[in-house]
Amino acid sequence: MKRIEISVLAALIFSIVLSMCTLETECGQIRESVLRLHVLANSDSGADQELKLKVRDRLLEVSGEIYAGCGTKEEAIAATRDNLEMLTSEAEEVIRASGFRYPVSISLDESYFNTRTYGNVTLPAGNYQAVKVIIGEGKGHNWWCVMFPPLCVAPASDAASLDDVLTREQMELVECDEYEIKFKCVELYEEFRRYLAGKSE
Repeated sequence: MKRIEISVLAALIFSIVLSMCTLETECGQIRESVLRLHVLANSDSGADQELKLKVRDRLLEVSGEIYAGCGTKEEAIAATRDNLEMLTSEAEEVIRASGFRYPVSISLDESYFNTRTYGNVTLPAGNYQAVKVIIGEGKGHNWWCVMFPPLCVAPASDAASLDDVLTREQMELVECDEYEIKFKCVELYEEFRRYLAGKSE
């Protein structure tokens, strides 16, 4: 291979790596700006999956009041901590009213999420702070969305929206269809990092 071709190839590889590093930085800032919701069903039976959705609906319904006035993820996390008992009580009420006796635990946790699209917004894969809801044994298929800013339900009039917590460049990133392939690259990178972390433990 001629020297000029090697130089062009090296420049191309460097450009791709630099672009991915920039994208990963933006994705990291996006992850730091939102609070996710992660609900795990007791099992994959039809009844347990239906119960999971009922619990989800109730938690999303009451979350509007919890996050009203919150302008940052940090404020949303503080509001969540203050209301964990109430959220748990609401979930328990739905479970009992549905004829089940499953225990339920709700906590703030860090969870890994794949690339997900909500309407016209795509969030990159990676570790996010999340409100984690485990129903019973928590061995069934899970459901996730964004708790703050609210993307799964109509927000309260004074609730923050996604463009309140993300920069203009980050909003363009999550709303642009052409980044779907790049987000998949980020997802592969994040999964590789998790693999290496698991190997080192």
